[in-house]
Amino acid sequence: MTHISGTDDFNVVFVGAGNIMFGSEEGPWNHSFRFEHKLGRRLKVVALIDPATERAKEVLRKKCDSFVLSAYENTRIYKNFDDFHKNLPKSLRPRAFVVGSPPMFRGTLQSGRDIEVQILKHYPGVALFIEKPITTGPVEEIEQGYKIAKQIEESKTICSIGYMLRYLKAVQMMKHIIDENNLTVMTTIARYACAYEAIAKPDWWDKSKSAGPVIEQGTHFCDLSRYFGGEVDYSSVVAHSLEWDENAGQLSAIKIDESKIPPENRIPRVTSATWKYDSGAVGTFTHVVALQGTNYSCELEVYADGYCLRLVDPYVQPVLYVRKPGDDHEQTYRFPDDDPFFSEVSNLIDIIEDIEEDPDAACILSNYEDAVKTYELTWAIRKASEKSRAAKLEASRKAT
Repeated sequence: MTHISGTDDFNVVFVGAGNIMFGSEEGPWNHSFRFEHKLGRRLKVVALIDPATERAKEVLRKKCDSFVLSAYENTRIYKNFDDFHKNLPKSLRPRAFVVGSPPMFRGTLQSGRDIEVQILKHYPGVALFIEKPITTGPVEEIEQGYKIAKQIEESKTICSIGYMLRYLKAVQMMKHIIDENNLTVMTTIARYACAYEAIAKPDWWDKSKSAGPVIEQGTHFCDLSRYFGGEVDYSSVVAHSLEWDENAGQLSAIKIDESKIPPENRIPRVTSATWKYDSGAVGTFTHVVALQGTNYSCELEVYADGYCLRLVDPYVQPVLYVRKPGDDHEQTYRFPDDDPFFSEVSNLIDIIEDIEEDPDAACILSNYEDAVKTYELTWAIRKASEKSRAAKLEASRKAT
């Protein structure tokens, strides 16, 4: 990894002091690490906004005890955005906001859950990096996301959403193969099996807080599916689920006390969906809560006439298997040390700095409107699975 040379400070505001911003054992996410390596000593985190001020103090203490002291030694902690806006000195105006707060507290037009709108209002022209999913509110609030997207577009604000898998070298190679051969995608087949034993956050297991695993976690593969398949006909989505109270849905290694979660808010163990793209192609997605240990099992297959592009293990060690016309054997491509988290941060900063050494490299692959469309697909899958479950329960009730 290389950082941008220079002497001028690059002021950044972190919104959220949680795992996505500062890392955890659950996965490779850690935005602060990528900003540190991209900007080097230029990075100055002027503010950290989080109501959990003790946690914020602890993560800053760890940073100040490390080689990145210069980025954090003067960081100010604020409980909320209003407190930050009223008290941050004008001389410390940021060049970027990194929004990694829980999605239920953002992505709407409602007071207290509208940080994007507040940033656009008080800090026009300052770039945004926003973690996925854009929100996890009720399905009725999706339209508010499109209105925020319109505000961002009309204000010409640089904005990137954290769908980092689009930045994988393997994914870009898949895109190149499709474009170079003028292929039309016929179907996308995605599977996401998480290692639930390592997920110890009670909110993740509660649909009323996380909106469920498809919306909160499977969103990455729904997004990749859209990236290759195109626009989705949401009315065509059909889905089924395996629920917590069914015999096949019993799990033996849950780290939290699920009995404390109301039964109606407990998450499904399996969700499987199919849909039609506007192009006529078919998409399928299956999310599974079944694995123990720490490693996930994730794959995406993309089919076109004569071609199969199969992406395996994109989070840890991406491998791309390619079958082409004229050869029944797959070619294997490996991408050691590829870090899509770094690539998305690097591209964003290059665009902010207007670096044009390689214009093709610095591009944002997921904007706010595109992220809202992925969010709408994940909600359509959840609603479809709940509809099929309700129909099954009603049929059982009538039968008895």
